[in-house]
Amino acid sequence: MMKEATETIERDPELAVQHVSNTEPKRRDDFQRTAEDGNVQRGLKSRHIQLIAIGGTVGTGLFIGSGGVLAETGPAPLLMSYIIMSAVVWILTMDLAEVASYMPIRGMTIPYLVQRFVDPSLAFAFGWNYWFAYSMIPPAEATASAVIMEYWTTAVPPAAWITIIIVVCVLLNLVAVKYYGEVEFWFASIKIVAILALLLIGLVIFFGGAPTHDRIGFRYWSHPGAFKPYLLSGSAGRFLAVWDALIRAGFSYILSPELIATAAGECQAPRRNIPKAARRYIWRLLLFYVGGALVIGAIVPHNDVRLLGASNASASPFVIGIHNAAIPVLDHVLNAVALTAAWSAGNAQLYSASRMLYGMACNGKAPKIFRRCNRWGVPHLAVLASSVLSLLGYLNLSSKGADVFVWLTTIITVSGMINWNIILVTYLRFRAAVRLNGIEDRLPFKSPFQPYSTYCTLFMLSLMCITNGFAVFFPHQFNIAKFVTSYASFPIFIGLYIAHRWQNGRNKPWIMPVTELNVFSGLEEVEEITAKDVPPVPRNIFERIWFWIC
Repeated sequence: MMKEATETIERDPELAVQHVSNTEPKRRDDFQRTAEDGNVQRGLKSRHIQLIAIGGTVGTGLFIGSGGVLAETGPAPLLMSYIIMSAVVWILTMDLAEVASYMPIRGMTIPYLVQRFVDPSLAFAFGWNYWFAYSMIPPAEATASAVIMEYWTTAVPPAAWITIIIVVCVLLNLVAVKYYGEVEFWFASIKIVAILALLLIGLVIFFGGAPTHDRIGFRYWSHPGAFKPYLLSGSAGRFLAVWDALIRAGFSYILSPELIATAAGECQAPRRNIPKAARRYIWRLLLFYVGGALVIGAIVPHNDVRLLGASNASASPFVIGIHNAAIPVLDHVLNAVALTAAWSAGNAQLYSASRMLYGMACNGKAPKIFRRCNRWGVPHLAVLASSVLSLLGYLNLSSKGADVFVWLTTIITVSGMINWNIILVTYLRFRAAVRLNGIEDRLPFKSPFQPYSTYCTLFMLSLMCITNGFAVFFPHQFNIAKFVTSYASFPIFIGLYIAHRWQNGRNKPWIMPVTELNVFSGLEEVEEITAKDVPPVPRNIFERIWFWIC
């Protein structure tokens, strides 16, 4: 059977699609949907994909969490960590874009790709781990939003702000995806405009254009210093500061590159729009994150007691820097922008969590009830189930908001990095299958520097996963909360994997042979969409600029 299929592929790849689809309609990689369940709809436009990708990335990790990294390690480690993480995330995004643009099957999720190219049991653990991490983002962002609100008033209890934010996110995710995409587009637009404004304001403060006329330059890199040694003194302490900053900076990026792949099944013209979003992603990361880290380190000293992580502060480092420069009103405006950023990121990740659960249900990895969609094509039961973990935001009522935020972000970061490693392995398996079948020229997009860039990224992320809680092993540094949040994701993931394998695949190989990997079935709808796709042609200079941006 395999020999016959291979010969067919060599003669005519298009006939191979029909051959695989017709002779193996019950393969384990097929989605299980019925007319009663309904289906998601391709309502996301190019500009939605572009802004959802960067909008889901730019959240409290940059606006709030970066202050904790600065307070703990100093401006140089903060900048270095953002540069390194941008490179890591770029490779990850390129790999995902290559796979997702080739097979943007309706309802596709990343666990579906793991099952198709690696192993069903690994896909089961991967999917639930992702759903758990995605579902933890809304309470983390809600917690950060409550912290932000304390900048203005402490009269309103944090529970009220958390409730408002969670309810609005759930409601936005229950409407048709095109309306969700539109709301997220404008949320993300606000964040992007705000960050560009912050970069300009940072330059103004840097050169002494603020009302204080104090030309600070890189003064804070000299005093209190570019590095704040971490745990040890001297060079070892500076190295540990960089490594700690790198691990903590992971939250700013975690779970966001996946948004491009998650939205592929609901994207219009996916083979054109997914590569476009991926190619432009890295420039936005460098501009927003590396540029933002440079500005923060220049306008705020790392020993400022108001930074999150140094105290129970209620302002972002951007706001602190503007306040220090005596620029009136603007600190309140930017604090409001930070609030919308947190709201937007929580909204985007709740979308991802619900689509992850829907995809697993379609793929037999979650209860089939979560396959059901409402009349707008929204998996409403998956949205409601994914919002349950948002109740963790109410931990704020018994602990400081800063502590709860750190706990949640640590768990999310570790879970996300575990899955990033599996995504890279999945890509390598996909790449091997593509080469075996000789269809490299049919890929609409190719990740650069392969396979070396993926191997290097895999090594880096594996090391970060293993050492993410290294601080607790130093003398007098052990903290039960830090230890649990740093390593709880590992036994949960392993337990899910072993349980599924014990029940479904004890006698099966640990990883599917490359000769059994299917790179053809399920692409009929994608081929039809691609054949009908007509790229828009700009009619004037303004449309040319708009198409270049979005």
